[in-house]
Amino acid sequence: MTNLNFDKLNGLLPAIIQDASTGKVLMLGFMNREALEVTRKTGLATFYSRTRRQIWTKGETSGNFLKVLEIIPDCDGDTLLVKVSPQGPVCHTGNDTCFNEQNSNTLGFIEYLEGIIENRKQTGTEQSYTAKLLSAGAKRIAKKVGEEAVELALEAENGSDERLLDEAADLIYHTLVLLSSRNLAFNRVIETLKARHAESKVSDKEVENFKRGEKQWGK
Repeated sequence: MTNLNFDKLNGLLPAIIQDASTGKVLMLGFMNREALEVTRKTGLATFYSRTRRQIWTKGETSGNFLKVLEIIPDCDGDTLLVKVSPQGPVCHTGNDTCFNEQNSNTLGFIEYLEGIIENRKQTGTEQSYTAKLLSAGAKRIAKKVGEEAVELALEAENGSDERLLDEAADLIYHTLVLLSSRNLAFNRVIETLKARHAESKVSDKEVENFKRGEKQWGK
C-alpha cells in the first residue's frame, strides 16, 4: 500500500469491488487516500463521490454494507481489487450487482479459502491453526478429516440442522487443508466428479432406443 499511485486520476484510484465468495464483480468505485484509510480502519468499503466531492461508505443509507476481506493493488499501483462480503444487494436498483448480474456462484468461496490455506502454508505463523495443521503433515490432517467425518455422521443422526451444517463446514475445510498438503487443488476433485458423471450418462442412442421400445410396449 506504500507504492500506490494516486496521480494518474488526480488523487483517485479505481476500486474494483469483487465478492470474495463468488468471484463476481459487484461494482466499480473510486477511492482517494482518505476513503482508503477509512476502509482499512473500519473494514467497510468507503469511496469518494466525484459528484458530491466527499467520501461515503457503501450501505450507510441502505444498510447493505460491503465488509472488506482483502485489498490488492494491481501491478502498476494505480488500481485496487477489493474483495468483500456483501451484506445485501449492491446496486441502488436492488440488483445483486451494478452490472445486473446474479451473484450466486457460492463455489467461488472454495477458491478463496484455498488461497488463504496456500498463504498459511507459505507464510503461516504459530498463531495460525491452518499453519499448524500443515506443518504436522498429511497423516495428522487425514486423522482430523476422519474425526470430522465421524462428527458429521453423528450430527446427521441425532443433531440439529445448525450443528450438521457446522460439522459439514469443518469437514470441507479440513479436506481442503489435506488436499493442500498434497499440493492438490479442489478443482481436481471437481474434474473427477465431472469424469464420473460423464461415464454414468446415458448416451443419446440409448435414450432413443428406450423411447422406441416404450412406444412398442405401449402398443
